[in-house]
Amino acid sequence: MAERVAYVDESYREHEAGGFYVLAAAVFTDNADPAREAMLVLRGARRVSKVHWNEMDGRDRKLAVTIVAGLSGAHVVAVGSPVPRRRQERARAVTLRRLVFELHARQVARLLIESRQARLDRRDVGVVIAARHDLPRGAQRLEVGHCGGSEEPLLWVADIVAGAVRAHRQGDIGYRDVLGARVEVIEVDC
Repeated sequence: MAERVAYVDESYREHEAGGFYVLAAAVFTDNADPAREAMLVLRGARRVSKVHWNEMDGRDRKLAVTIVAGLSGAHVVAVGSPVPRRRQERARAVTLRRLVFELHARQVARLLIESRQARLDRRDVGVVIAARHDLPRGAQRLEVGHCGGSEEPLLWVADIVAGAVRAHRQGDIGYRDVLGARVEVIEVDC
């Protein structure tokens, strides 16, 4: 069986009562080069280092989700809520822990998370290590690492999925609908 790798990015909404934290994992098996190439084509000749949902207009977002819907990967999204202001890191930890369990259940061997800051990346690694201790004995070890968003185009897939799920939760259902059954959303109580 080929190794499954999950590429993870985030989106969140700050709000005192209705905040939430989205962690999207784009899971690929075998040769993910066609998906990488599709993301590079999506970026095009623009002078940006990566594709980023928050920098796209509506037309670009529609194109992005249409391209992602045609890729071979599956997407697992954990959405933590409620998340009051200034509690995003706690919500990220709770949501990431649940995502680790979900990815383990799908035989994911490697987790590559978009890097933020060295201190925050170490916190992510600590969460994954702690979650691994609670996996069944003899379970395949889930490796974790970080890289910059401009270094790995498959992180852009996760960014697009996270953005579409966030938009859906805020009432704009069109983008999420394009992705259809390729996206599984897991609600996490924070």
